[in-house]
Amino acid sequence: MAKEGFNLGRLYQDSKQALMRPREYFSTMSIEGGLGEPILKALVYGIISGVFVLIWSLLNVTGVAGGLLGGTIGALGFFWTIFGAVIGVFIGAVLVLIVSAICGGNSEFEPNMRVAAAIMVLMPINAFLGFFNGINFALGSVVSLAVNLYAIYMLYLAVRGVLSAKEQPARIVSYVLSGVLVLFLIIGLATRSAVKRVTRWDQEKVEKMMNDLEQDLDEAQKAEGEED
Repeated sequence: MAKEGFNLGRLYQDSKQALMRPREYFSTMSIEGGLGEPILKALVYGIISGVFVLIWSLLNVTGVAGGLLGGTIGALGFFWTIFGAVIGVFIGAVLVLIVSAICGGNSEFEPNMRVAAAIMVLMPINAFLGFFNGINFALGSVVSLAVNLYAIYMLYLAVRGVLSAKEQPARIVSYVLSGVLVLFLIIGLATRSAVKRVTRWDQEKVEKMMNDLEQDLDEAQKAEGEED
């Protein structure tokens, strides 16, 4: 692909294979050709993801804001998503390189960056599935977790395949990362639930205080009227 130049048709085919047949894809993926291709790939994924962010904001699917305000937030989210994708492919490359090095695999930057860019095919999918957050936060969190777990599975296949890492360390790292994601989900949901309970309790307390104050004022006014 790198020798032929960047091609959207080829990108579509590669993305489809990486998503649907990751084991086969990461056993034959090219690890040479320069950094331009993975950067452009991340850019395309970022643009597609940004479009979904913009759409969900305009439709107020995520419950943040709709209409004009939603358009403003969506526009900011659109450009920020693109910027995040381009920066993210470099950060992802470093993370993949660390995992690969721990597992005894390829420690050169370009192959690891190409792996990171290939796994970013899940970025538009995660953005598209963001509408689940508008239905229910917990449901959206579980859906996002499922996408991230699949990303770890793809990372495992890539590290074992094209990066030639050792089986046992790669498997252990995958289990650890999966466990961390599940733990973060549980903590996040528990924290959100606790905050909602405290907020509801504070609101009820304030309402009770206001009602008691109104009742005291009414009684004081009645007492003054009786004295007159």
